[in-house]
Amino acid sequence: MSIQDRVQAVIDGILKGEILETFDRFYADDVVMSENGAEERVGKAANRAYEEAFVNGVTFHGAEVGEVLVDGDRAAVEWTFDLTPDGGERTKQRQVAVQVWKDGQIARETFYHG
Repeated sequence: MSIQDRVQAVIDGILKGEILETFDRFYADDVVMSENGAEERVGKAANRAYEEAFVNGVTFHGAEVGEVLVDGDRAAVEWTFDLTPDGGERTKQRQVAVQVWKDGQIARETFYHG
């Protein structure tokens, strides 16, 4: 499966609301993730816990994908999420996910938003 195909599979999983299942399938054991390049989270367990807290703290109404760029082992996906944070108001959150792929899995991902 090409990186383009893998990026699309991640997109498809998230659009189906299968966020944690997609994470388990496509993220490396030593993945490094961050928000806006700050406070990196290292390792699959730490990042899955972060994703679980996100998923369990919102009602997910859906998502839209804008631009998708793939260049070798790097990808960028523009997202608009429609969600309601627990105790908050429904909102649309825009972000760009920049990914580095290694051995068929995401080794590094930075989310730019805010």
